[in-house]
Amino acid sequence: MPEPAPSPAEARLIEAARGLSCFVAPSDVRLLEGGKTNHNVLVTDQGRRFVVRFGSDIPEHGILRWNELAITRAAERAEVGPAVRHAEPGLLVLDYVEARPLTPADRDDPLLIPRLADLVARVHRDVTRVVSGPVLCFCVPHILRDYARLLTERGSPHAPLLPGLLARAEDLDRAIGPFEPCLCHNDLLPGNILIGDSGIWLIDWEYGGFGNPLFDLGGITSNNGFSPPEERLLLEAYHDRPLTDAQWRSYSAMKCASLLRETLWSMVSELTLTLDFDYAAYTAENLAAFDAAFQDFRTL
Repeated sequence: MPEPAPSPAEARLIEAARGLSCFVAPSDVRLLEGGKTNHNVLVTDQGRRFVVRFGSDIPEHGILRWNELAITRAAERAEVGPAVRHAEPGLLVLDYVEARPLTPADRDDPLLIPRLADLVARVHRDVTRVVSGPVLCFCVPHILRDYARLLTERGSPHAPLLPGLLARAEDLDRAIGPFEPCLCHNDLLPGNILIGDSGIWLIDWEYGGFGNPLFDLGGITSNNGFSPPEERLLLEAYHDRPLTDAQWRSYSAMKCASLLRETLWSMVSELTLTLDFDYAAYTAENLAAFDAAFQDFRTL
């Protein structure tokens, strides 16, 4: 059965990608699936494949594309992300990585979690060292308060939940405690972790910035459905030593905070984003996950 014809908006993206000056003889230009805040187009040019990533600034989510470009280039230098081949306002052109998104079945490989721990550690160590120029700060307490402020101002139907959620957020922030900032990815969803024969790669650095390394650790476990033993294995591989009770409590608090941030992100997106994605269902899914994780945290 032939593929459906692209919509007028999709056709405009395809033609915009085809017409970029960085390509010589583009062919097989087609829209890729996925993306909650951007559109991606695959382009084959002179036997090589590239991804054209279209996206504008989204201030309510702290997404500024100059920051994404700076960190994507640093990830390339640190060899944890694909190479940037071209950039102009509103788009990036990246090497296409021969890889696929992380799936639950990948965790059957006993080497996967240690490899993920090593990847996150390389981000925090190596990308921090090689990033250049100004980049943003990813401050979780501020982000949560700012989302709540925007939701209240815009009359979100979720507004009655916000005082209770922010009270929990304050408890979590106290439990997380002090930390040493480093460059973090801050969006370790399965689709942003690519598994290939040549290694594991991270893509989509639009939320990248200096912050708490626990946010990446909490995000990668909660977003990918890790069991408690898998969480401990990841953390001990990352720290290269057994966990203390204090480290486990701090991590558990940040895992809750990462789920709360994803919940509020989705509540805001219900009001502001227009991509073909069920943000309301995503809000409900993440709110339920946050409630469950917070109840577990209270037992520690």
